[in-house]
Amino acid sequence: MTPTLSFRRFSLPLESPLETAHGRIEQREGFLVKLTDGDAVGYGEATPLPGWTESLEACERGLEQARAVLSTEGTSRAIDTVDDRVAARHGVTLAVADLRSARDATPLYQYLGGDALVGRVPVNATISDGTPGETAEAVETAVSRGFDCCKLKVGVRPVETDIERVQQARAAAGPEVELRADANGAWTIEEAESAIEGFADYGVSILEQPLPAGALEGHAALRGRGVGIGLDEGLLEHGVDAICEAGAADAIVLKPMALGGLDIAQQISAWLRELEVTPIVTTTIDAVVARTGAVHLAAAIPDLPASGLATGELLAEDLGPDPVLFESGSAVVPQAKGLGVSGLWSE
Repeated sequence: MTPTLSFRRFSLPLESPLETAHGRIEQREGFLVKLTDGDAVGYGEATPLPGWTESLEACERGLEQARAVLSTEGTSRAIDTVDDRVAARHGVTLAVADLRSARDATPLYQYLGGDALVGRVPVNATISDGTPGETAEAVETAVSRGFDCCKLKVGVRPVETDIERVQQARAAAGPEVELRADANGAWTIEEAESAIEGFADYGVSILEQPLPAGALEGHAALRGRGVGIGLDEGLLEHGVDAICEAGAADAIVLKPMALGGLDIAQQISAWLRELEVTPIVTTTIDAVVARTGAVHLAAAIPDLPASGLATGELLAEDLGPDPVLFESGSAVVPQAKGLGVSGLWSE
């Protein structure tokens, strides 16, 4: 029997609008993907994000083409059809992996090659922009919930204020909690240098994307000053080889939706480890299917540091129940066969 691909569009409102370099985001729009082969079913998610992936319309066209090719030429050719549309490829490949791992009666992370049993993966708390007092309060709340890594959004306020926010965050967190910061490319080289000098005093471990994505040499120049440099947007613009040849990063953030799927993110993570660069997995404010896939990916990567997987709270609605529990600063990895998601599709 030939597998069949179905998909439907969704729109999920955010709890609060999110301001990005590419505009204001008030909802996440994408496609829930379903692959059926006899009595076996696999789910995927294709949720484009402006500035990171193809457009919603291009994603839909890609899924339509994959559906047509799948019916005549099979799964591999269907995936090839969406190679240049990363969100669509993510949706198709995740559905294939879910179906196959469910058929094998194994959790997805084991299908991806993970250890026999991974119960938990560490996650970071994301601390939104706010006043120094609001930042300290948010960090205190996160630590009380068991998080031992907090990532602060910086770059919206003056550098001096962000340094004060980090100071207050450290006071609230105590000496043992890891602090990171993410500037989303907001700073000039001079601003980044000032921020790093101040952040180093309070033990910030990683500063993500302090400069615009194009500034590879600038990021290289910021390394070795007491705070590790992480690249996020820079990965898509330059690729691993260019980043590592320039010596521009201590860590690289992997977003499966923006890279084209769990398989590609996993390949890059292994490559980074060989190059002695730390991989970190995060979502792109995805719905439950893609978020759960990212948790399985994290479970399949040995010794992964705390990653940005606790993002479901950013959505006011979701596609279905979340099978991932978050407790004591960790994501509890689903052990059901496949992804472990259910209650998603109404015919």
